[in-house]
Amino acid sequence: MVTLAEVAQHAGVSASTVSYVLSGKRSISMNTRQRVEESIRELGYHPNAGARALASSRSNIIALMIPLRTDMYVPVMMEIAIAVATTARAHGYDVLLLTGEEGPDAVRRVAGSGLADGMILMDVELEDERLPLLRGGAAPDGARPGVPADQPAVLIGLPADTSGLTCVDLDFRATGALCVEHLAKLGHRDVAVIGEAPAVYERHTGFAERTLDGLRSGARESGVRLLHRPCEGGYDAMALTLARILDERPDTTGFVVQNESAVEPLLALLRQQGRAVPEDVSVVAVCPEQVAVQASVRLTSVAIPAQEMGRYAVEHLVAKLDGRDGDEVVLLAPELTVRASSGPAPSRA
Repeated sequence: MVTLAEVAQHAGVSASTVSYVLSGKRSISMNTRQRVEESIRELGYHPNAGARALASSRSNIIALMIPLRTDMYVPVMMEIAIAVATTARAHGYDVLLLTGEEGPDAVRRVAGSGLADGMILMDVELEDERLPLLRGGAAPDGARPGVPADQPAVLIGLPADTSGLTCVDLDFRATGALCVEHLAKLGHRDVAVIGEAPAVYERHTGFAERTLDGLRSGARESGVRLLHRPCEGGYDAMALTLARILDERPDTTGFVVQNESAVEPLLALLRQQGRAVPEDVSVVAVCPEQVAVQASVRLTSVAIPAQEMGRYAVEHLVAKLDGRDGDEVVLLAPELTVRASSGPAPSRA
């Protein structure tokens, strides 16, 4: 195993200089830094993680809290997680993945044990019970103390109150408005929203609630009648939801889908009923690009920028760890891509 002393000898510098290059604690000239980094690459030196943690009081680990629930679309969550992991490695950090639904207990454990230098939290609810801990306060029930207020954290998602927090997310409110405005411009006046599973709304998950707010405000401004129905996804659940929608609003000609697992069942059911897309019915989805382009009808959609969200979250957390970043909210602007699933509303006799 290559030692730090061997790197120093190869680069023609002192061992302390190599240490300063690795830790960034002192300013080192560009030529010296490049020489040390070249020696590290040539010799294949890997700093001992335990020694680095003792020397710097850092673990060089980022904790990613990503509860894997059955009512969430796991591929999107995993795409974000992969972006977090690859970006973290580029900054010299490894990722500790926490997938359980532990809530505040997981925040306490990570912060209190020093397992990680900072945290990234996903699946953020409007009144998320983890947030008082990140602000350094007590737990919601007051039964247990909070975690140190200087524990850096970034949320991928937006709670109702963002004060004292750093958040990165797609602007889901603007996303909802954009979808309904697109259909309104095509002449659709009765639009149904195929939403997430009911449990997602029962938890008041931020992205789902904000999308619905945007849809409703866009519908009011555009003179569109909007009907929202949650759906578990899958063929049977979609069949029941579609039947209910068409029974309540038989003149529905536009659908907005925010449930990836409902996309193909909806398209299949419309075909079975003889409703052509987009001649009879238009469909717009909020989903990953891959889902939109691989659907049986290429979907007009707003893509979920999973990679950007993961990358920005890590970059902001690293900046906070280095003392270069304050609290802020970063909302990524939605972009609607028009494809084959949306067209003018059919004329009524």
